[in-house]
Amino acid sequence: MTNSLDTLTSRFSDPQQLVPELGDVSTALFKIIGNGAVPRSTVTLVHLRAGQLAENTYLTVMHTTNARRAGVPEEKIAAVASWKDAPCFTPAERVALELVEAVLRPGGHGERVPDDLYARAAEHYDDKALATLAMAIGQVNFFTPLALIGKPLPGVSMAEQWRTTTTD
Repeated sequence: MTNSLDTLTSRFSDPQQLVPELGDVSTALFKIIGNGAVPRSTVTLVHLRAGQLAENTYLTVMHTTNARRAGVPEEKIAAVASWKDAPCFTPAERVALELVEAVLRPGGHGERVPDDLYARAAEHYDDKALATLAMAIGQVNFFTPLALIGKPLPGVSMAEQWRTTTTD
């Protein structure tokens, strides 16, 4: 019996093989968000919400897996999409999720990140942490075009996600 993932392909092969400079950018971004200014669990929640906002299964599956690896409780992972009324998030996590939504959702009128949101975020994060959160949001945003255009395969190993031929 063939798994349905066995018949799926991505649109192009591994972008890091196609554009080797991508590895340097990726390494730098991971170093920035791993600087310890923001808890890894919070970064993974921000990444997961960003993947959901992009409406991309690959990003959502990948960041769900990363959240589990970071020790984020299943209750929080399941509630990220509806975080506003979920009691399981800390105030710092809530403002981080509010920031990612403010940045990535199309704006209405006025500033997308108004002064009051920034002030609430600054109650929980110092300047370095706020810059790190901004880069964590930017990291997902940097890779979103690859996910949307290249269609890497969700839920498979890193070695298989950029498969341009089927395995049957």
